Amino acid sequence: MTTQGAAMAKTAEILEIPATITDRGQTTVPAAIRKMLALGKRDQVVFRGLADGTVVIAKKQLSADHGDPVIGTFLAFLARDMGSEPARIRPVPKSLVARGKGLVKGVKVDLDAALPEDDT
Repeated sequence: MTTQGAAMAKTAEILEIPATITDRGQTTVPAAIRKMLALGKRDQVVFRGLADGTVVIAKKQLSADHGDPVIGTFLAFLARDMGSEPARIRPVPKSLVARGKGLVKGVKVDLDAALPEDDT
């Protein structure tokens, strides 16, 4: 086998690790895959379904190109506005902070809890 052929064969190797789907439709991303994708706690992944039925998992990249276009546009507007008019920047009023705290008072969120079952 030529050097180029060996390199192509190595590139074509597939890492296949079985994983079990729970009753709630969840699974754990295997440690080898997390390491390969450089995934840490709270990182997000995307699943891409290809026409041939293959599913690809990838680390979600946080960028303006792939983010929410509305939020991205709004954040860009804020950055331009703050850069051009820094004297107009004001602290958030205490009354608004208190109102926000009141809206979430007593709400408990466990980010490690299992997701609820889908209704579908």
